[in-house]
Amino acid sequence: MQQVDPKALEELKAFLPCETPDAWVQEALDNQETLLINHAYLEKCAARTALNLMFKHPDKPDLLHKMSRLAREELVHFEQVMKIIKKRGLKYKAHKPSRYAGLLGSEIRKQDPHRVVDTLIVGALIEARSCERFSKLAPHLDEELEKFYTSLLKSEARHFKDYITLAEKYAGEPIDDRIAFFAQIEKEAIESPDPQFRFHSGVPVNAVPTK
Repeated sequence: MQQVDPKALEELKAFLPCETPDAWVQEALDNQETLLINHAYLEKCAARTALNLMFKHPDKPDLLHKMSRLAREELVHFEQVMKIIKKRGLKYKAHKPSRYAGLLGSEIRKQDPHRVVDTLIVGALIEARSCERFSKLAPHLDEELEKFYTSLLKSEARHFKDYITLAEKYAGEPIDDRIAFFAQIEKEAIESPDPQFRFHSGVPVNAVPTK
């Protein structure tokens, strides 16, 4: 079973603005069918993002190389999740997407080079959060899912690194402020009450104390 470098895992956790709340972990364990179906959907989304970047930036060889590899890996992950879904007698179906990616994506600037930098920063946050949640969930899952989610940690950690490295390169200037800007949006999405459970959703509303 592949193991992510502990230093790499700590690096991406430090990149994130907050830790996944325990209430979300419990909600995920209680809703594993939704978790798996949404996970499969997100792997398709990740591949689509990588392919879109390739089409929009054919003049960037390093981006083409990294995103091509990333897209292939995400589609393999999609196939792996679908295999688990089928094995467990579940049915893949369309789910309403979470608010998470929409909140981050709505703040991406419209013109390059700013657009590609923002898109890459958002990609880094999404990959880092996915990796952090895999690591949170794995110890509590059955043997099959624990092995699968642990195996994903290595590639997701590398995807995070690829995204942020490319963002730094194409910015041509420090991007700490821009990272902090998107990190604040990400933090609010993760820590605020969320009526809809998804892989990247916030705190379940039933876990929020009523006044």
